[in-house]
Amino acid sequence: MSETNLEQRVAVLEETVHELQEALKVRKPAPDWLDRVVGTMKDELAFDEVLSHGRVIRHADRPSEDQGQ
Repeated sequence: MSETNLEQRVAVLEETVHELQEALKVRKPAPDWLDRVVGTMKDELAFDEVLSHGRVIRHADRPSEDQGQ
């Protein structure tokens, strides 16, 4: 690879990095994903049912109180 070709490639890379840095400066931060999700399932009967099933499974996986005695 010639020195001129290498210098051209480095110049292109430097310009690209500069453009990316400038784009990051003006970019607005992404909204918190949790804020977008909270409340989206309220009043959904199917979701309430899923929560209920999950609760049953979690309780079934817990050791019973009298096993440790």
